[in-house]
Amino acid sequence: MSAPTTARPVTAEQTGRRIEEVLDRLATSGDGAAAAEDLVRSLMDLYGTALAHVVELLGSTPGKALARLLDDDLVASLLVLHDLHPEDRDTRIARALDGVRDHRLEVVGFEEHSGTLRLRARAGGGCGCGSGTDAARAAETALAALAPEVRAVDVETAPAGPTLLQIGTAPTGAR
Repeated sequence: MSAPTTARPVTAEQTGRRIEEVLDRLATSGDGAAAAEDLVRSLMDLYGTALAHVVELLGSTPGKALARLLDDDLVASLLVLHDLHPEDRDTRIARALDGVRDHRLEVVGFEEHSGTLRLRARAGGGCGCGSGTDAARAAETALAALAPEVRAVDVETAPAGPTLLQIGTAPTGAR
């Protein structure tokens, strides 16, 4: 479980100097939008590099610290944002769908070119009349932070099973 490295490793000192330069430019320049974008990029570089070190350190030590961080939605979404999440796309999709409690969903396929995740509502629990729209919305919400590769969700309803008949004894005196 090794973490990928960021494209531009930076030190805190380098980033601090860069942020000061950008803040000075913001104060004296009329080009605030470009300076603000540069500031955000510098901060993202710093956070990304720091997170890469955290993942590397935790991944190299025995124990469950990294697994606990991956279970935290906020930390996991930051790792995805910085392309540092050690799990592959399919594992992250499965992790996100495990969090969708009101709908039992299974992955049918993922279309790379469109970013569409096809799901099937599994038979089981509830009244069996689940809403595909509700399931899609719940899945999209769960996937947003962990699998940004998924741009659309298509939920198909599982085929209806055979009708079950109630078999029991006749009421007393009905014979």
